[in-house]
This record gives sequence, C-alpha cells and structure tokens, in this order.
Amino acid sequence: MVPDLMPDGDSPETRIDADKVQPFLLESSDIRGRLLRLEQVSSEILRRHDYPEPVARLLAEMLALCGGLSAMLKYEGVFTLQASGDGPIRLMVVDVTAEGAMRGYASFDRERLERVIAEVGPLPTVPDLFGKGSLAFTVDQGVHSERYQGIVVLDGDTLADCLQHYFMQSEQLQSGIVLAADRRGGAWVSAALVLQRLPEEHIHSIEDADDWRRAMVLQASVKPEELLDDRLPLNDLLYRLFHEEGVRVFEPRPLFEGCRCSGERLETVLAAMPRSEIEDLKVNGAVEVTCEFCTRVYRFDEDDLERIYAP
Repeated sequence: MVPDLMPDGDSPETRIDADKVQPFLLESSDIRGRLLRLEQVSSEILRRHDYPEPVARLLAEMLALCGGLSAMLKYEGVFTLQASGDGPIRLMVVDVTAEGAMRGYASFDRERLERVIAEVGPLPTVPDLFGKGSLAFTVDQGVHSERYQGIVVLDGDTLADCLQHYFMQSEQLQSGIVLAADRRGGAWVSAALVLQRLPEEHIHSIEDADDWRRAMVLQASVKPEELLDDRLPLNDLLYRLFHEEGVRVFEPRPLFEGCRCSGERLETVLAAMPRSEIEDLKVNGAVEVTCEFCTRVYRFDEDDLERIYAP
C-alpha cells in the first residue's frame, strides 16, 4: 500500500511543526495515533518556575502526555491530568482546553527530593518521586454535562507505564505510549507518540494480533532524540516508522500555552469566603493571590474587598 502522508485537504508544502498534535491512522490495521512535539509550550510553562531537573522533566513529559491523550477525545471543555502522592512530589497537574490552551504546575518538597536524588541518582522513577499515589484524568465539559474521571494507581516506573496499565485493565483499550523530554539550552522540549485500538476494534484473529504487535515494535523503535529533533518534521518521522503500514495523516491541532486565571474568577472565590478570614490574609493592607500555574500575582486592596463584599 502506498502511504498517504498528505493531510486531507492540505497543500504539498504543508509541514507539521512543533506545538501541534498530528493525528494519523495506520491503514493496514485501523490503529489510530497521535504524534506531538512541544517546544514553546513546554518552555513557556516551565520557565516560570524554579523546578529541579527531575520535576521539570516529568512535568514536560506530562504536558506531552496530556496533549496526546486529549487529542484522542472529542470534548468541549477541559481535559486534566493530575498525579498526586505521598512522595517528594505532592501534586502535578496539567490541563488542556478543547481549543488547545495548555497549562501545568508541580508542588514538591525540595528537601525530600534532594534526599531521593542522593539515594537513587539524577533520574528517579515515578514511584521515587510520588511514592504511593494515583493518576487521575478528568474531562469536564461544564455544568450542563456529566463530568468523567478515571483514576489509576501509579503502578509503573514511568507515566507511560501507568497509563498503559490503566487502559488495559479498566478500559479494555489497547494503548502504546512513548514519551520523551529534555533540556535544550535554557528551554525544555517534550514529545509523545500514542497508539490506540478502539474498544470496538478488539483483536479477533491472529492477523489482528500480529498487526498490533508489529505496531508496538515499530513504535518502540523510535529514539528519544528523533522525537525531540526539531529538524525532523513529524510527517517524516511517521513515514520513517510506519510507511509499510500505510500511514495517513489528518489536519493537525495547534497547542499553545494559556492560563485561564483571571481577576474575576478570583473575586468569585474570595466572595465565597467569610470576610473575617480574608482580613487575616492581608499583607500591607491588601490580599495577594498568586496563580500556581502562571505565577501571576493578583492584588485586592481595601476598595476591591469592599466592592467584592458589597450587598
């Protein structure tokens, strides 16, 4: 079969660059996939925080994972990945809107993290960083739609291991996930290659099983440096990996850094709290609130509080 690497309805000059999700299909087996490489998105999100390298690397991977998984879904709202545990990293959150706006942050204990690095080296595993914990993914489509959430125990050395275990055990959805992240100068780049077979497309024959095993072998052959190489267009990488399977690509979806915090939202939060508690939070006559995601500081002085708490 001659592979079709032309995005449907696009011109021959179209190239799929960074900060976009490239959907594709392996035509010989109806296995669907997503490939993405985050450069500006991961760099913009990570540069705002003084994260130690293991935390930054894991958050960069989680950004790529969230972008890849969300692109497998049809939703209007927000898709969220949240990992938490009793280890040095207490919480790590990444979300992406249906429009492609991404944000993320991590909360961690620096002293405990330094002790773990001293014990296991510079590349700790997920259990080293989170201890006993869980990974939740949520699709929130607003107040008029049912909220969906899946939770998986952090059972595996990597985020990819944890998600693959969940999909196989809970969703009966065969998945293959490869993640990569690394520092490039003062910036971070991350990437994800996700393959999935839809639930209604269960393997029913030896040929189907062979298709899936072959796809997994081809996916596993990709090197981290290939995923992260900005000189290698995503379509070229897909052709290199899957040309014998007949790979068809579709319209890419852009991703960008975008925090959804706002003064109006914070005013709503403050208004729901007793005024006496807010008074205790004042520093130099005002309440300051810092967004955990983008580190923007919002300041509410006495006039603001009078307006917020006005009848």
